[in-house]
Amino acid sequence: MLRLIATSLCLRCQRATALPLHLRPCATLSSAENQQTVEALYDLSVDLQKVRKFKGWVLHQSPAYTKEVADMLKDMGASGSIIARILAVHPEAVLCPPEQMQAQRKLWMSVCPKQKELVGIIEKFPASFFTSSSHHDNQRNNIAYFQSLNLNKRIITKLMASAPQSFSRQVEQNEVMVRTLQQAYQELGGEEANMKTWLQKLLSQNPFVLLKPPEVLRQNLLFLREKGFNTAELLRLLSKLRGYVTELNPDSMRRTLAYSQDTMGCSETELRDMILNCPALLTYPDDILAERFESLLSAGISMSQIIETPSVLELTTQIVNYRIQRLSVHGYDVRTGSLEVLSGTKKDFEMSYGKLQLRRERPLFNPVAPLIGDD
Repeated sequence: MLRLIATSLCLRCQRATALPLHLRPCATLSSAENQQTVEALYDLSVDLQKVRKFKGWVLHQSPAYTKEVADMLKDMGASGSIIARILAVHPEAVLCPPEQMQAQRKLWMSVCPKQKELVGIIEKFPASFFTSSSHHDNQRNNIAYFQSLNLNKRIITKLMASAPQSFSRQVEQNEVMVRTLQQAYQELGGEEANMKTWLQKLLSQNPFVLLKPPEVLRQNLLFLREKGFNTAELLRLLSKLRGYVTELNPDSMRRTLAYSQDTMGCSETELRDMILNCPALLTYPDDILAERFESLLSAGISMSQIIETPSVLELTTQIVNYRIQRLSVHGYDVRTGSLEVLSGTKKDFEMSYGKLQLRRERPLFNPVAPLIGDD
């Protein structure tokens, strides 16, 4: 019996420890569900089964501000169905005091003044909006810093939504990473007049670049320089990798390059050209590349074709097989044709596929042309 009691207490302690830090001081955990919260969520048509399954602990908290959250979202233009979806996905929102929610609303509207757009952001990233009041000063300071860089408000809003950690931390940390990116851009020959646009694009495409140690960027650029990429090529890579150069490391890139060169039997110059045309190759580990090479070769595609169009290696085996099958219906043989039609995004492929289909179905004569008859 004593052992069971001790085990029960330990489990309860573990559960309490797992709660988000910013919710513990202002909420009390009860063994029974807070019926006011349950009834309020029910009245809002929130999926209580989903809440109980994934965030059940929220229903045991007191106090809760369900009505206040719903009223604020409704005042911002959110429909009942949107409010229900937000609270089903992020029920922790009901634990945020009204003054904290209003402070967040004011803060976010400084970069996203259109309430309809802000509601859309909250629907997609509720955890970014309903955050701890202890982060407000850091958020405010980071907003001011990115505004001082003359970044577009939409870019700042996207950063706040998709990478909230970068706005919750001290502004000095972001300043260091941004300076590192700017220095790398300038040292690689980037034009001062284009730097703001370049930085905006990079941050927009990979907001998490701010959370990486600056040393990682320097190490990766140094490694690539040692591999023979010149200054202009490094700038091109830094831009085309869309900030994902910070997700890499010299060891992983070394293995990927060695495996790729050994498998394709190409020269270092050919390999560099392939990387410049398809920088994503640097991001794939050996096992993924091995699977994709095998899939392409088993479909009758030659290694020379892959070298000529390396972007085809960005596709999963399932996508490759599906596209090959669709193309074959229209008589396109990937073994003899260009792989350009096979690679690219879904939109790119559908456009190419549509052209092939049109070419096959186009009539040999114009059926609506007037017939030439006797006068």
